[in-house]
Amino acid sequence: MPREEKEFDTSLDWKTWKGILPYLKPYRRELGRVFLCNLLCALIDVLFPLFQRYAIDTFIVGGQTGGLAVFGVSYAALVILQALLVIRFTRACMRVEMNFGRDLRRAQFVHLQELSLSFYNVTPVGYLLARTMNDTGRIATLIGWNVSDLLWAILYMAGSYIAMLFLNWKLAVLVLLVVPVIVLLTGYFQNRILKWNRRVRKLNSRITGAFNEGITGAKTSKTLVIEEQNAASFQDLTGEMERAGVRSARLSAIYVPLILFLSTLATALVLVRGGFLEREGLLLLGTLSAFFSYATGLFEPIQQTARNLSEFISLQASLERVLGLLEEEPQVTDAPEVTKAYGDAFHPRPENWPSIHGDVTFEDVSFRYPDGTEDVLSHFDLHIPAGTTVAIVGETGAGKSTLVNLACRFFEPTGGRVLIDGVDYRERSQLWLHSSLGYVLQTPHLFSGTVMENIRYGRLDATDEEVYAAARAVSADTVVEKLEQGYDTQVGEGGDRLSTGEKQLISFARAVLADPRIFVLDEATSSIDTETEQLIQKATARLLEGRTSFLIAHRLSTIRQADLILVVKGGKIVEQGTHRDLLAKKGYYHDLYARQFAEEAGK
Repeated sequence: MPREEKEFDTSLDWKTWKGILPYLKPYRRELGRVFLCNLLCALIDVLFPLFQRYAIDTFIVGGQTGGLAVFGVSYAALVILQALLVIRFTRACMRVEMNFGRDLRRAQFVHLQELSLSFYNVTPVGYLLARTMNDTGRIATLIGWNVSDLLWAILYMAGSYIAMLFLNWKLAVLVLLVVPVIVLLTGYFQNRILKWNRRVRKLNSRITGAFNEGITGAKTSKTLVIEEQNAASFQDLTGEMERAGVRSARLSAIYVPLILFLSTLATALVLVRGGFLEREGLLLLGTLSAFFSYATGLFEPIQQTARNLSEFISLQASLERVLGLLEEEPQVTDAPEVTKAYGDAFHPRPENWPSIHGDVTFEDVSFRYPDGTEDVLSHFDLHIPAGTTVAIVGETGAGKSTLVNLACRFFEPTGGRVLIDGVDYRERSQLWLHSSLGYVLQTPHLFSGTVMENIRYGRLDATDEEVYAAARAVSADTVVEKLEQGYDTQVGEGGDRLSTGEKQLISFARAVLADPRIFVLDEATSSIDTETEQLIQKATARLLEGRTSFLIAHRLSTIRQADLILVVKGGKIVEQGTHRDLLAKKGYYHDLYARQFAEEAGK
């Protein structure tokens, strides 16, 4: 089940927020500076009304001028100090936001490299893009700025309450009466706001995925003339997100004004009651002025706290999904003792890797896909000596890739063992095996960059001459010669500046440069014209000598020379043997071959 489909139904949960503490640990000093600056700023803000009280009672009502200069210098010093503190904590907040966001995105990207192939088979691209970009950015902003605002508000409120109790505890009680009501309102609204914000974040992932499909599938959409249907589906998604967003905003629009009303009501009560006390001579005018400043100033941080809590409520949905992605466990993992001996993808220890000859053995292997209900393979045995060329054939969707995925350890058997050179490959690291694989896909993928860079991905330490030799070996040099900038030509995103055949030839060269012991060609010539295919067949015939090779083929004419042909039907191997033996059996392979031969002859 893809993470996108998982539903979260808890309310605001601070335990969830604890999940980001490891990513904040490197910035504890910056956060400490933020706390100290906010503490001092809040203290200065609490002192200002006391300065106001002293000025009114001494200089205005009392009519004294002595000490006015000292008072002015002291007040100005506090203002300057507060300005410097604001500059300091603003810089600290910015660093926390930028660096924390960078680390969280980096952690997600690295984790995505560690996840198994099965995760990508069931997870939408839009889900991943929304998690790593939109949600992470919003969380970083909240941590960098909203937490600081919330911290200042709490410190200021605590200081103001203490000051008000010191000035007049009876008036302070009037202000405190509204606090329980605010708490109750927050509890009532938080779950409802969180529910709709979860809905918004989920729809945002689907919209991001629709954008991705609309862009990558633009040519298909135009050839099928389905622009109107695409636009209608996208409009339905955005309309649904709009309704969920409006619902969330409506709740916030009720919640925040209620807090504003209560704060204004408390301020009015203070003003009325304080006015009576001042008229009766029970309260000095300066004290009333200071108390009024506290009352009006106190509810601004209360309102700010309410808004920040609303943001926390909103962003918990994003945090749940980001942490959910980071907690996703790969289905294929190396044992701790294996990792210790051979390293992992980011900390390899190639000096400990034994060499690979390419002998592959399926020993009583059973396999069921994680989301399947039946075994695709059941107690399957097969020995493939090193240097053997194995072809796997069958109709589309028959399950031809299953055996290859098991042999390459993209999946692991649910029963039995797969042995490489006589050793269970789970006793070696994944990187040990994958570094000796050459894999050419039916739909080739190139990375943004030059032709030279894409071929060199096969072996990063290869010299230019070795890159040229790999290209010549599969006739990719004929493609490069036609390009305006040769090997320095930019291939574009996914190689979209090249034709499918050109991309396939470059991906062949990349695989050849890796000099693998096990080669996999996944219908790799199905997208290439006949002339180019013949060139590649001659080249690969030489290249596959001495290497264990798996050929997943649609054109049966391309695998007649294979040492072993496995015929797959309904996810199971129904026949195996050489081309000549299988034709002699006049079974399923014979029928496939005859039907395809007749189709090609009729063209």
